[in-house]
Amino acid sequence: MRFQCLACLLLAGLAYGQAAPPVTPPAAGAKAEQSASVVPDKTPEIKVGPDDPVITVKGFCPDATQTGDACKTVISRAQFENLAEALQPGMSPVMRRKLATSYSSMMRRSAAAEKRGLDKGPTFDLLMSFARMQILSGELTSALQAESSKVNDAAIEDYYKKNEASYEQGTFAQIVIPRAKQIKPPVASPKSDAKSDVKAGANPTATQPLTEDQQKAAAEAMTKLAADLRARAVKGEDPDILQKEAYAGAGFPGNTPSTKRENLRRSALPSGHQAAMDLKPGEVSEVISDPNGVQYIYKLVSKETLSLETVKPEIQRTISSQRYRDSMQGFDGNVDLNEAYFGLTRKPQMPPRPMGAKPPDQPAEDPD
Repeated sequence: MRFQCLACLLLAGLAYGQAAPPVTPPAAGAKAEQSASVVPDKTPEIKVGPDDPVITVKGFCPDATQTGDACKTVISRAQFENLAEALQPGMSPVMRRKLATSYSSMMRRSAAAEKRGLDKGPTFDLLMSFARMQILSGELTSALQAESSKVNDAAIEDYYKKNEASYEQGTFAQIVIPRAKQIKPPVASPKSDAKSDVKAGANPTATQPLTEDQQKAAAEAMTKLAADLRARAVKGEDPDILQKEAYAGAGFPGNTPSTKRENLRRSALPSGHQAAMDLKPGEVSEVISDPNGVQYIYKLVSKETLSLETVKPEIQRTISSQRYRDSMQGFDGNVDLNEAYFGLTRKPQMPPRPMGAKPPDQPAEDPD
């Protein structure tokens, strides 16, 4: 978060085309050695000292009396790296090259702007004031992040003890029962005047939609099947066999999903399924029905509590993030905007879910 006001615009321009250009394949008959020399095996070692020049801007110098080869501005490696690190810590070599080119151009243009007196006036002062405020805001953000990341072992151990249940993980056999039995809709019987219907564009053999009673019966059939499968799971029958019967009973041909769910934490389960973590090894949950009607049965195979050392980095990140959010609360919100001027406040919309991604609080297997 150390991007600075005008630096943000600079880096945005530098980022364009950051990817290295593709290597041109060798012409037919060219030797392999020539092709291999295009891309070095590794980044060459830097053999430039901190005081050695890395940028030389020729024809640009603070002293107007200097002319010819004497007029130049030299920037050392240390000076340039300090700038690059301030703009973007860990800046890539490609971006550094782009920055060097842009920076030398900005030096010339800013000097020309000063000669024209463009650094004087209310607009410039306003922009500089805003830039200063934005830079200070970014520096405060960096400082608060650094302070929040300093979490000692005592705080980590205390958090672990208070939230030990969150670090339980279990291996389950999960049986998924589709929400309704697939019923083939009846085919409409052709009428005596079917020929005239065909001429009019009607399809005398079209299937008819299921009635409300048929849909209810299909759902009830799967509810009954789920109860039966749970009773058999309690008696110790193989969950994989029960899963196959669940899909066969629902009218889904083909391969069934695996029942094995390994190393699940309580937080990884949908809110309505988290009671499964309270089971003892060998126990079977009640039938859990999601709002969409799909039913689930869990059998706990094994459960363990992760050690403090295993989850220590995770806890450190959690505490750090919470401390940072707490430290930022006093700076955001509590602002009244004149809606007659700015318009009504709009609630942020959820971004569209990527294709194939499952919705939140829903297990991966969710047959219809």
